[in-house]
Amino acid sequence: MNKIKELLANIPNIEIEIDKDLSKYSTMRLQSKGDFISVKDLDGLKEVARTLTENNLNYMVLGLGANQLLNERIEHPIINLDFDYDRRILNQYRESYILPASVKLSSLTSHAYKFGNMRWEVITGIPATLGGAVFMNAGTGLGWISEIINRVWYIDKEGNEYLHEATESSFSYRQNNFLKPGDIVYQVELVSKGQDENLGEKIRNYLLMRNKSQPLKEKTCGSVFKNIVGDKRTCTAGQFIDILNLKGLQVGDVRVSNLHGNFMENFDKATARDVKELIKIVQEELYLNYGLKFEPEVRIDI
Repeated sequence: MNKIKELLANIPNIEIEIDKDLSKYSTMRLQSKGDFISVKDLDGLKEVARTLTENNLNYMVLGLGANQLLNERIEHPIINLDFDYDRRILNQYRESYILPASVKLSSLTSHAYKFGNMRWEVITGIPATLGGAVFMNAGTGLGWISEIINRVWYIDKEGNEYLHEATESSFSYRQNNFLKPGDIVYQVELVSKGQDENLGEKIRNYLLMRNKSQPLKEKTCGSVFKNIVGDKRTCTAGQFIDILNLKGLQVGDVRVSNLHGNFMENFDKATARDVKELIKIVQEELYLNYGLKFEPEVRIDI
């Protein structure tokens, strides 16, 4: 029996798939396989994390894989949350919503479009789950998800439960400041700042703008590089790449988007190796020409 299956055999409400094809768990659809643990409830999650930790096995959490490069073979077991919840919570406007981390942001955007939840427009068009968005403080040109986060429930790698009350210091640019390695967000409270009858139009217009300026229909991981903030910034990462005429640059089956310089597209059967090599080339060109070190926004250490 596979070691992972043997260790987790007696834990209820989980499903284990060995050497699973993970391409659909990456928005870039990279060629990847790994041992996949689907967890249905909190008790199962706590027991899985505790058991893996006790056996000196690191794990990774995977939602939609919007900002992750999945290697061709993932060595660590993968945890995917699939908590059920009462979907009637999205049938009407509320000032507060307690939701599982596995909820897709697209579902929340649709709710905001219908009921006018103020400031929820900040998550428009982000292909992520709620938990992943909290982890990386996902945002758009309209703002950051941290603006509407009130509380975050999570466990550590020993299975202990925690509740974090969000403050201004809980998040910063493209990151959270309170989760440690091995922590897993399982539930989040979002708040609405009131209702705006024009919010649906704002969301629609923003999606139209993004579709014109970003390759949203292609297989990408979202923005590849973080923008440099502060005195050294004169352009966004995408604008710097555009000025250097790097659009269309290709390694293997991945290329810099011709529509937006800070996106890379998998146009066939790209692997993480292809993407990492292209990232390295673009970074070197940016540093050679501008003396600036652009940090990847996408996670490349897995």
